[in-house]
Amino acid sequence: MVMGKGARPSLRAVSQFAVLLIYICPSVSLQCKILRCNSEFWASAASSGPGEFCAALRAYDACVRRTARACRGDLTYHSAQHGVEDLMGQHNCSREAASPPSRARTPASPPSRAPAPPPLPSPDSQERSDGPEVCHYERSLLLHGVPPNYTHCGFFGDPHLRTFSDDFHTCRVEGAWPLIHNKYLSVQVTNTPVLPGAVATATSKLTIIFKNFQECVDQKMYHAETDELPAAFADGSKNGGDQHGASALAILEKVPGQHVEIQARYIGTTIVVRQVGRYLTFAVRMPEEVVNSLEERDEQDLYLCRDGCPLSQRIGFGAAAVQADNGHAPTSKTGFTYMSATATCKEHLPVQDLYFQSCVFDLLTSGDVSFTMAAYYALEDAKVLHSDKSKHHIFEAAWKTGSSAPGTHTGYSLSSASLLLFVLCIQG
Repeated sequence: MVMGKGARPSLRAVSQFAVLLIYICPSVSLQCKILRCNSEFWASAASSGPGEFCAALRAYDACVRRTARACRGDLTYHSAQHGVEDLMGQHNCSREAASPPSRARTPASPPSRAPAPPPLPSPDSQERSDGPEVCHYERSLLLHGVPPNYTHCGFFGDPHLRTFSDDFHTCRVEGAWPLIHNKYLSVQVTNTPVLPGAVATATSKLTIIFKNFQECVDQKMYHAETDELPAAFADGSKNGGDQHGASALAILEKVPGQHVEIQARYIGTTIVVRQVGRYLTFAVRMPEEVVNSLEERDEQDLYLCRDGCPLSQRIGFGAAAVQADNGHAPTSKTGFTYMSATATCKEHLPVQDLYFQSCVFDLLTSGDVSFTMAAYYALEDAKVLHSDKSKHHIFEAAWKTGSSAPGTHTGYSLSSASLLLFVLCIQG
């Protein structure tokens, strides 16, 4: 509902926004003070009278902006940032308060009067909300003779990252980290240690926010965690809401509790979420145009699918480059030798690419056989989602040379004994 400046805010709109933030608040870091902004706003909004809500929103907006640097990697901050913008738009609030002389010379509209709706498009207009060129990315490009250029990102195991530029990293990244953040959606993962005291982690929670888009879809949130892989958005819906183009965003349950696919046709994006064993995997197919559609004034300087894991978070060795020579002693906590891990991974990953090598690393660091299937499904998802068949398997010469420069696939050529010693060290 659109309201004038003097109208009291819709309780439903404010409460829905509050529930969204509360739902993801556990991921907020200690340095990020966004929760203080939220609580101050709720208290102010609850007691605001007609004409005071915009002032409360402006104060909230200023508070959110002040937290930008400390909270730039936090999904709650970005939800608040977009939420306050939406509320200000819904209630016709400007970022700057109108000056008193202007208000004296120009009487405000009566509180009950909503702004006049924009003129309806003509029947043949291409701006119709149900028009395929508005809510269907591929059709829109094809109408203009431009073929879509897709790219792929995958995140699996404990954990391994394949970026949109086909870099491949093994990372620590414990806690909450942004995978994707652009104008259209945000994805955040939460990683926990696979063993007590271990450096290696795996994904136990995943949150995706699809931002409202023109007349096509409402803002929607999808949240999954270990043993809870829902086939619906957080509000119980399975599509983009009440808009004419709501079908442009849909959730498909492939295997109950194990495999969910989200189709966001309005941005040409397909997301695959799986639970394999105790942990989640993530894979996405996204047009380069969407990948690079960063928000204006956005201070988010890192997200993993685009930038890779920070150098400080990379586990700088290549398990895949290790040759099986004398690795016959099992690691102290996992029960796998290099030879037995290699044999187990070969059952599902016969090509010794980086997915195979990741599988070996995961078995040696965790002992969890389900990571074998996580690597297998990550490769299968890449085969479906990656547009270049020649890049389904990744092989990198840098793993043999020991190159670890930024932008390369970091790794070292190690003996099996060296690998086992490294595994023992990272297990603590």
